[in-house]
Amino acid sequence: MLSLPGEIVGHLKIACSTTAGKYILPRLAARFRRHHPGVHISILTCTQENVGLRLLENEADLGVVSVEMGGERLECQRFFTDHIVLIAPQGHPWTKREAIEPEDMLDAPLIMREPAAGTRRALLSALAAYDITLDDLNVFLEVGNAEAILTAVSYNTGVSFVSKLAAAYALSWGSVVEAPVRGIKLQRQLCMARCGMTQPNRAQEAFWGFIHHPENDDSPCFPPSFI
Repeated sequence: MLSLPGEIVGHLKIACSTTAGKYILPRLAARFRRHHPGVHISILTCTQENVGLRLLENEADLGVVSVEMGGERLECQRFFTDHIVLIAPQGHPWTKREAIEPEDMLDAPLIMREPAAGTRRALLSALAAYDITLDDLNVFLEVGNAEAILTAVSYNTGVSFVSKLAAAYALSWGSVVEAPVRGIKLQRQLCMARCGMTQPNRAQEAFWGFIHHPENDDSPCFPPSFI
């Protein structure tokens, strides 16, 4: 009723399953609120499977996932390309090379995300082109979030692949260093989803379109201090 005169108000709930999404959404939400200060936004962290369930059960208005969600009941749009990079601790021999070969990773102590993580799936898919499987890698630690990986790598416990967006601060501070891998460029598409079977509220509709607003053209490289 308050939205009838023209001002967009309400409570917008966004479910998110990706590391990159967790970094992007607060920044997008801050920008969106400058245009629509009457909208309260909640970001709900959950697994990728639960994003779809929350949308279908009307527990969330929008969802951010790393793969397009199929089915007639959900509508998706791509809005961000997440780049995944290999990081090593400062002073690691790999950081002094122009690029390492995929085979160099076979003996390196590797920190991996959990099996359901999009970063892990993207890495194993790329390594398959070089006939490298998970069993060939020296995985000594699995963790459930990028922040724990960044901490472990900075303490010189191993190397890992993470979202470049999540690693932005650590890379700028020099606590970890990017180590390019020859022939491998990892990226994944982030998608925003909503339930196509329900009538969208005005806040949801506004945010759905706002992610492609010209104001957000810098989103592929979001500098850490852009707010």
